[in-house]
Amino acid sequence: MENDSLTEKIIGVCFEVHNELGNGFVEKVYENALRVALCQAGFRVDQQVSVDVQFRGVTVGEHYADLIVNESIVIELKAVRRLQPEHQAQLINYLKATGISRGLLVNFATTRLEVKRGDLSIG
Repeated sequence: MENDSLTEKIIGVCFEVHNELGNGFVEKVYENALRVALCQAGFRVDQQVSVDVQFRGVTVGEHYADLIVNESIVIELKAVRRLQPEHQAQLINYLKATGISRGLLVNFATTRLEVKRGDLSIG
């Protein structure tokens, strides 16, 4: 499946989750619900994937990517009033650390679902 098509299908599932749950829950609720919905839609989903942070060839830290879908799209979820530049930077750092070129930053806290794409090939 082409990544653009995959991304569009994932975004559609995100809208389903947002439409069913609405806004107002904590991030973990949306993460768990999105994992369920994506699995039910036939995707392979890894949750809370450990991502090593490297500095000069040495692991200096560890972060956790919320979801990785079909080993090709990183999804970073938020439940915040407004997405900030540091949220986009976090997604880009996860892409760099995992070697995955595409990702989605999804904010469930707003009345209208907010989705931003991250793509290492663009920037």
